[in-house]
Amino acid sequence: MDELSERKEPFFFLINFLMNEVRIFTKIEIENKALLIDFPNLTNVNYQHSTISDFEWKSFPEILEDYKKGFEFVQENLRKGNSYLTNYTTKTEIETNLSIDDIFKFSKAKYKVLVPDEFVFFSPETFVEIVDNKIFTHPMKGTIDAEIEDAENILKNDPKEKAEHYTVVDLLRNDLSMVADNVQVKEFQRIDYIQTKQKNLLAMSSEIEGLIKPEYRNKIGTILQKLLPAGSILGAPKPKTLEIILEAEQYERGFYTGIAGYFDGKNLDSCVMIRFIEKENEKLFFKSGGGITHQSDLFSEYEEMKNKIYVPIY
Repeated sequence: MDELSERKEPFFFLINFLMNEVRIFTKIEIENKALLIDFPNLTNVNYQHSTISDFEWKSFPEILEDYKKGFEFVQENLRKGNSYLTNYTTKTEIETNLSIDDIFKFSKAKYKVLVPDEFVFFSPETFVEIVDNKIFTHPMKGTIDAEIEDAENILKNDPKEKAEHYTVVDLLRNDLSMVADNVQVKEFQRIDYIQTKQKNLLAMSSEIEGLIKPEYRNKIGTILQKLLPAGSILGAPKPKTLEIILEAEQYERGFYTGIAGYFDGKNLDSCVMIRFIEKENEKLFFKSGGGITHQSDLFSEYEEMKNKIYVPIY
């Protein structure tokens, strides 16, 4: 990735959660549709954004008692001070009359990718952008059902959601400082509306920016290696929290919560691979979760994990 970015050659990439699998796609592979991409600054699909009148959708989340085992393991580590924010996720079987190709075609999101016969994601969350040697990140932490009365104020002022958001903003501010100077929080606790057929949500984001240090310019691979795994889907501090996640979660995340991105020869746009459906032995699985702090309530976190099992098709 460093070599390609130093040569200013465009490429698309996928990096899995554990950073032990990296797939790089050249301009020719993108044009030949080795995977389907619909990003703000890159698309290799010609479809019109169609609508679908109705579709079947059932999810089979793990029962509360099973979720509780991992949740309590995370909480125990939080109490011991091994972590102060841990992103705990699960894998849920879903049944739908839509294929992953249909989900890619009909869903509406800022970032969409289909890896044929493997997985699809429709992510609202930017990871990092690089524009003219400035680097930006937009951590998204905190969601609430948009139909709740006064939902925006509740989300912004909920002690647990605030603690989680502040922690991630601070973590990513520190992360950016490894590769950039003059790092600043430019926008704090912005509320975005996410519309879906199942449930409309409000999500809370912030924006952090800095100027890339001279030694990291045109080195996309090195920058990402420094910043990954993404703090918003891991937690803090990173090394110990990763150990906790690997023990608490009873499945492999794979590319879920990894990073996808496009370097156009000059600038970079990348996203976190959340809102993620994987095909496995002809079955479909939706991977979802949320940040756990010492203030987290078991039932609320379980409900948040289930709330995120949706497709933005409406």
